[in-house]
Amino acid sequence: MNEIKYSNIARINDFKWEIICNKSAGMKVPGIIFADEEILEHAVKEKTISQIINVANLPGIINASYAMPDIHFGYGFPIGGVAATDVEDGVISPGGVGFDISCGVRLLRTNIGISEIKSNLAELTSALFAAVPKGVGKSGRIKLSYKEIKKIFTEGVNWAVKNGYGWEEDKYFTEEEGCMNGANPDYVSRTAIDRGSDQVGSLGSGNHFLEIQRVSQIYDGKAASIMGIHEDQVLIMIHSGSRGLGHQICSDYLKIMNATPYMNKIRLPDRQLACAPISSDEGRRYFSAMVCAVNFAMVNRHCLAHWVRNVFESFFSKSAEKLGMSTLYDVSHNIAKIENHIICENIRKDVCVHRKGATRAFGPGAHGIPELYKKIGQPVIVPGDMGRYSFIMTGTQTAMAESFGSTCHGAGRIMSRSKAKKEIDPVKLKTMLFNSKGIIIYAQSPAGLAEEAPEAYKDAQKVIEVAHRAKLSNKVAKLEPLSVIKG
Repeated sequence: MNEIKYSNIARINDFKWEIICNKSAGMKVPGIIFADEEILEHAVKEKTISQIINVANLPGIINASYAMPDIHFGYGFPIGGVAATDVEDGVISPGGVGFDISCGVRLLRTNIGISEIKSNLAELTSALFAAVPKGVGKSGRIKLSYKEIKKIFTEGVNWAVKNGYGWEEDKYFTEEEGCMNGANPDYVSRTAIDRGSDQVGSLGSGNHFLEIQRVSQIYDGKAASIMGIHEDQVLIMIHSGSRGLGHQICSDYLKIMNATPYMNKIRLPDRQLACAPISSDEGRRYFSAMVCAVNFAMVNRHCLAHWVRNVFESFFSKSAEKLGMSTLYDVSHNIAKIENHIICENIRKDVCVHRKGATRAFGPGAHGIPELYKKIGQPVIVPGDMGRYSFIMTGTQTAMAESFGSTCHGAGRIMSRSKAKKEIDPVKLKTMLFNSKGIIIYAQSPAGLAEEAPEAYKDAQKVIEVAHRAKLSNKVAKLEPLSVIKG
């Protein structure tokens, strides 16, 4: 491939590029892109580079405006964007988290082998499709009072366990042990609460999915053994978030922050980067409301896992415990967190890490990951597309040093939703995936299926290879879809 030459982008190595800090463009730090040449070319063509530069304008930003290898154009921040800001004089930006707050994944193990499921896969997938609420605006199976939803905001997965959903041990394999500190229900609007009050335990739409997968390849035998996975084992991946609640919280606080005198004072290049000092009233209120949505999203995935276990128990006439349906890990992709990091020359500092379409990738021994995984690093779950593969990785010390403990979160789009709907026939797509690969697809909406076609996404294998070679996360296993349920 020809050498990429851009006047403002310098190659650091084959998988790391620097957008030179241009103070006349308002940049306070450089941009750092983890990509190969093909991914970088797409980011330039899509004008995502301008978003990386815009983020570098944020007050209090530390070290760099980062882009992971699944980067693509987003609202304010690029999807795949990471930025850490100083908690004392920096800002927090809803656009750096996104509308689907705590959209993330939960991965369940089983002790079921591919040979035990192949002949009745369609029947099992149909049962799951019937049991799991999905689609735009669809209600879940749990109806909550105003008082109960506030408990979810402050108790997280503990609320679900106390009310008979899921297992106690699940929370120990969930980021923040299923309950992030700092929630304050008083800072969530009644409109947001109303939107979320009947959506707990629902899959939603868009890129949310439930997949039955098989482990098709092991890259790191030691890590796989510790995680309890092996080739031809059946796993279940659940991808969902905070639904309408998180969307409304983001919308509410974008309006609030854009209306403050602070936004006129700092003159950011994009109003979608609306922000407020972390220490300000608006900043503190947004953070507390965001945490409510994070805890809601973790409960949502926890309850979705509960419905999945119920279906498997009924289908196989065995308990979920006997089927080995434990949680491997649950991690969020859209979140802002106060974390302590080394920022330069062994200086430690509390920072607010925005991860927007990016995954926390803490390395071995890091605080905040389950004891079981301390020796190998935090599990990183990277969904791909419904026609190819997803991946399990682990966090690294390099990520801790070079990206505030962050890595890619998925494949990353290369085709807009509107273009995908125009160009892709969902009926032909469904038939092709079954005939060529045996993948069974159940979808609530044909148009939604077209939006999520494999050709609308980068090849996840290429994305995770960049993350692996850049040492942001290490490959552990490849997972291939057997059947897919889309919202």
